[in-house]
Amino acid sequence: MGLGVQALLAFSPIVVAGVLLVGLRWPARRAMPIVYLQTALIALVFWEVSFQRVAASTIQGLGLTIAILWIVFGAILLLNTLKHSGALTVIRSGFTGISGDRRVQVVIIAWLFGTFIEGASGFGTPAAIVAPLLVGLGFPAMSAVVIGMMIQSTPVSFGAVGTPIIVGVTGGLRDDELDARLEAEGSSWDEFLDLITSQVAITHAIVGTLIPLLMVIIMTRFFGEQRSWTDGLSVAPFAIFAGVAFTIPYALTGVFLGPEFPSIFGALIGMAIVVPAARAGFLIPSDTWDFAPASSWPEEWLGTLEMKLDELAESAGSHLGLVRAWVPYLLVAVFLVVSRIDEFGVNDVLQRVEISWTDIFGEAGVSSSLQPLYLPGGIMVMVVAISYFVLKMRPPQIQAALGESTRTLIGAGVVLMFTIPMVRIMINSGVNTGGDGGTALDSMPVAMANWVSDAVGDAYPFLASSVGALGAFIAGSNTVSNLMLSRFQFSTADSIQVAPSMMVSLQAVGAAAGNMIAIHNVVAAAATVGLLGREGLVLRKTIIPTIYYCIFSGIIGLVVLYVFSYSDVLW
Repeated sequence: MGLGVQALLAFSPIVVAGVLLVGLRWPARRAMPIVYLQTALIALVFWEVSFQRVAASTIQGLGLTIAILWIVFGAILLLNTLKHSGALTVIRSGFTGISGDRRVQVVIIAWLFGTFIEGASGFGTPAAIVAPLLVGLGFPAMSAVVIGMMIQSTPVSFGAVGTPIIVGVTGGLRDDELDARLEAEGSSWDEFLDLITSQVAITHAIVGTLIPLLMVIIMTRFFGEQRSWTDGLSVAPFAIFAGVAFTIPYALTGVFLGPEFPSIFGALIGMAIVVPAARAGFLIPSDTWDFAPASSWPEEWLGTLEMKLDELAESAGSHLGLVRAWVPYLLVAVFLVVSRIDEFGVNDVLQRVEISWTDIFGEAGVSSSLQPLYLPGGIMVMVVAISYFVLKMRPPQIQAALGESTRTLIGAGVVLMFTIPMVRIMINSGVNTGGDGGTALDSMPVAMANWVSDAVGDAYPFLASSVGALGAFIAGSNTVSNLMLSRFQFSTADSIQVAPSMMVSLQAVGAAAGNMIAIHNVVAAAATVGLLGREGLVLRKTIIPTIYYCIFSGIIGLVVLYVFSYSDVLW
């Protein structure tokens, strides 16, 4: 079987997923079981993988699924706890009196508050929270969704306290062979993941600094009365200031503290800097920009949601002040830091609770483990328990939060329980003997990488982030894109003899940018403001920042790898 045929077969599950999800608009819960079965059949028939290894890989994938769902549950439960206690409304209302200029509101509410929500909760929640708030403040529904989707870029690689890196990259890349290779170079998986995290954070910081300005420019160009780029550019000093206020602490946190914290700390520090500056009028234009009267808005801009600011305020309990409303998120930040710094000794205690299965069904290198207390999901469930008392909640409120979170979990679980096992089958497929004395085949991701390296060659790093974006566009998730494609990117780097860590970093960055055009996310955001059916109009605008992100991160990849001749422990 030639390399081209191998690559075609290996890539075909991703193609089928794209056709079913995007072309035929099937829900992922229907599409992914078919894609899983297709992958399993290709492994059994063409790669000659044993049924036992396919089954073991499936169990391994289900173990990773449980880890992701545990994090999702903790993140969504915390968000719903704040929602049903009224704390979320207090937090949102605290932003609304800062400035009447819509451009300033976008920078503070969408960019800073939205990135914090992404860092703490992930999974599309920023758009679901910010878009209705913007509509309540008087934004056209279409503009609110477009802006909400653009939030899902720079902070996404570290969304849901680092899930796309901790679970996505680890689950899509790590195996016993890589561990042995790293050990032979005097390194370890933890050090390699820290290296990837640092590179992701720095790349995002460079490209993402202009995202708040792009938010404003797209708003004034497509939704302003004058349809003007200039109206957006006039707020450039303030928008770039807000971008830097987030990206510098974001990058430093990624380099020194790890993948759980960059988006959370970047947003918290950014808000602490930018909000007082905005109140003082620092770098704010002298004119105040607003939309045209609502009566003149095109029908396509309008949704069915009607939410007034005073209604938001009334929904919050009068017993909550702004400081108390923020306590749960601050506790998450503190507890995560304490649990990740060795000197405190807390991590050792939390890691003692572990559920593991080594060499599943006797298949070497196919193992699974779960540390429920150490994973961010465990930390957030602890914070929810404390928040019940801090926020003075009543039993019906926490019951509503638990019920809503469980329903979200079930929806996500059906998709992931097929997607992640599919990925593990692909990764674990390189064990056959070639059959009838033939040449042994590499694993499916390696086969794809070898073909791409032959076809594109040294120019591939420019396309690496675009491949990650394509994965997110299809799967609707940075985490799933990383699970599907991290090994492919790593193997391609090996084939063209460049640093694998940088190529995987470009994958993670591109997958974050791809969330801006992910169909699932657009549909979810549109639904929050009653704009279903107009997703294509949203995509025509969010494709602009997505292209910007892919082009400039690709240029960074080329410069780092070829101009600076960067190499890591594996190359």
